[in-house]
Amino acid sequence: MSYNDRAYALFEERQNERGIRLDEVKAKLKALKVETPSWGYGDSGTRFKVFKQAGVPRNAFEKFEDAAQVHKLTGICPSVAIHIPWDKVDDYSKLQQHAAELGVSIGAVNPNLFQEDEYIFGSVTNSDPAIRRKATDHLLECVDIAKTVGSRDLSLWFADGSNYPGQVDIRKRKAWMLEALTEMYRALDPNMRMLIEYKFFEPAFYHTDLADWGMSFNMANKLGPQAQVLVDTGHHAQGTNVEHIVAYLLDEQKLGGFHFNSRKYADDDLIVGAHNPYELFLIFYQILDAAADADAGVRATADQIAYMIDQSHAIELKIPAMLRSVLNVQTQYAKALLINFDEVRDAQEKQDVLAAEQAVREAYEQDVTPLLLALREEMGVPADPMKAYLQSDYGSGILARGKGGASW
Repeated sequence: MSYNDRAYALFEERQNERGIRLDEVKAKLKALKVETPSWGYGDSGTRFKVFKQAGVPRNAFEKFEDAAQVHKLTGICPSVAIHIPWDKVDDYSKLQQHAAELGVSIGAVNPNLFQEDEYIFGSVTNSDPAIRRKATDHLLECVDIAKTVGSRDLSLWFADGSNYPGQVDIRKRKAWMLEALTEMYRALDPNMRMLIEYKFFEPAFYHTDLADWGMSFNMANKLGPQAQVLVDTGHHAQGTNVEHIVAYLLDEQKLGGFHFNSRKYADDDLIVGAHNPYELFLIFYQILDAAADADAGVRATADQIAYMIDQSHAIELKIPAMLRSVLNVQTQYAKALLINFDEVRDAQEKQDVLAAEQAVREAYEQDVTPLLLALREEMGVPADPMKAYLQSDYGSGILARGKGGASW
């Protein structure tokens, strides 16, 4: 028996003692899917500069080639989100075919309403009706692209806002936002979803038109069942209880997806779990708790969540950084699957504060390395995806692309 086999046997014995069935845990881990973003493979930067790297993709097709490496090494990243116009191509069917040949697919479609000069004072909330029309037409264009490539989700984030009191009419802008989203909503096919994101500031500093989950939730409610909220884990003020927001939206059957990243202060482009992995674990705790809820609608909401990475790696090598993010998500999900929910609920009913907290924390403190090694062996992927990539010749091979690749 190898060291890894012995380690897994001891791990399995420990989990059996805790009342955890590892066959069920591994089945759920194999079902986990994490979508990576095309823009995470291109040149991107801080708010001050883009540091060009050799080997980054020069077009959307090469972005998918890099994303396919992440899926090949992890086995859990079968789809790639695209951003329009960053990933605009003449024929989206060809991009879809290229993705399929690489073993991946096109995932969420993300409109871009923050880089055109006309959007300096807003896009769908601009006081100029011609600019609002242009922005809404772009939303409709992205719906058409999603239909062409068979994408279910459209992820929406708006930079619209203002910097000074009196600069804009906030209530009018609220109406214009709803007007644009309503037109987009009506263009959806029945199987499609609008995932409405929010951010409490940046680039606007006085007010943002969709500043928090409540505003996105309100818009989604007004639009209908095909509109849900997208939670970006970096888009919150310091000290925000993100897992509380997750639980609330799950109970309201309005949580559609995540953009996973991390933040320390005001930025949100860091590797997920880099600074507060416990938060990521607690988010999964709430999701898994909802997945076992007696209410079928809550369970269905938890099962249909889109897990997506949203990061622009400025100083890190692109593919290794994406691997680290994906592996961090997988690790915290694995730990959350080790929670004994019967123990938690029993302690909650008895109002035993310390026992309830212990039942959750005990799972977080488990070393899931033996579990993940066994899982990857069963899935036919490398035991250490990061090491496998660094030892491969893919990273050196793409250097032939040179510098000056596609950027966001």
